[in-house]
Amino acid sequence: MMKKYLLFGVAVLCFIQGYSQSFDKQGQRGARGLMPENTIGGMLRALDLGVTTLGMNVVISKDKQVVLSHEPYFNNEISLTPDGKDIPLKDEKKYNMYEMDYDQIRKYDVGSKVHKRYPGQQKYRAYKPLLSEVIDSVEAYVKLHKLPKPNYAIEIKTIRKGDLEFHPEPAEFSQLVMDVVVKKKMVKRAIIQAFDIRCLQYVHEHYPKVRTALMIDEKEDFENNIKDLGFSPTFYSPYAVLVGKGLVDRCHEAGIRIVPWTVNSLKDMEYMVGLGVDGIITDYPNLFQRLELPVK
Repeated sequence: MMKKYLLFGVAVLCFIQGYSQSFDKQGQRGARGLMPENTIGGMLRALDLGVTTLGMNVVISKDKQVVLSHEPYFNNEISLTPDGKDIPLKDEKKYNMYEMDYDQIRKYDVGSKVHKRYPGQQKYRAYKPLLSEVIDSVEAYVKLHKLPKPNYAIEIKTIRKGDLEFHPEPAEFSQLVMDVVVKKKMVKRAIIQAFDIRCLQYVHEHYPKVRTALMIDEKEDFENNIKDLGFSPTFYSPYAVLVGKGLVDRCHEAGIRIVPWTVNSLKDMEYMVGLGVDGIITDYPNLFQRLELPVK
C-alpha cells in the first residue's frame, strides 16, 4: 500500500513539474523592468531568473546586420549619442539605424540613461548588440552555469509604412533574421513573432518547421486574424487587456497556444494563469519565482 502511495505521489509531482516546464515564462526584451532592454546583460539576467524564453526585438542596419532594438531608430527614452548627449523626442526618428552601419550604431549608449517608466533598472553603459552576438553570449552562459537552454522569441520589428525607409521589405527582413537563426543552429529553439503578418507568412512558407507567434495590440476578431494570416501559428500573443476566458478557449480549440503581453504584476499574472493561458510575457521575470502554477 505504501509503495502505491509513493508511486502516486511521484506521478502527481511529475505532472505538476511537466506543466510548470511547459508554461512559457518569457522575459520581455530580456528583463526590461530590471535591466536595459534588448542588451546582453538583460538577457543573462533573465536567464538567472529562470525564464524559458528570451524575448527580443530586431531591426536591420544599413549594412544588413540584424540588431537588437525595439525601434529602428534611437528611442530618446533610453538613448545617448556617442558623445553622451540626449536625443530630443522630436528628433529621434532622424537617428534611423537603417541609414547607419552597425559600427556606428554600436557607439550609442542605451544603458546609462535613467528610464522614466522603469526607474528601477540597473544602469551601466550598454550598446545594441547583434542577434548573432546575443545567441553566442547566451549559449556560452547557459553552458558555463549549467542552465536550461532557452527559446528565442525574436520579433521582426516593422513599423507602419516603414518599408525601405526604416527597414527592408518583409521578405528580405525575414530572410536576414532567418539567416542568423539557421547559421547559429537555433531553428528548433527560435520563435519568430510579429504584428506584421507579411513577415510571418514569409517565414511559414520558407521555414514551415519554425514556430511562429502572431502578436496583437488591438481588439480584433481571433478567427479573422487567423484567416488573414492564412495558417495557424504556434502562438497567439495579444495585449493582456484583450485576454478573457473566451479568447483563451478559442485559441485552444484551434490548437494554438496563447501567451499574452505585457503582464507586470503578480496579481495580473495569477489572473492570467487562472484564465488558462500557456505562458506570460513580462518586463519583470523575477515575478515568476513567486508565481504558483496549478495542475492542469
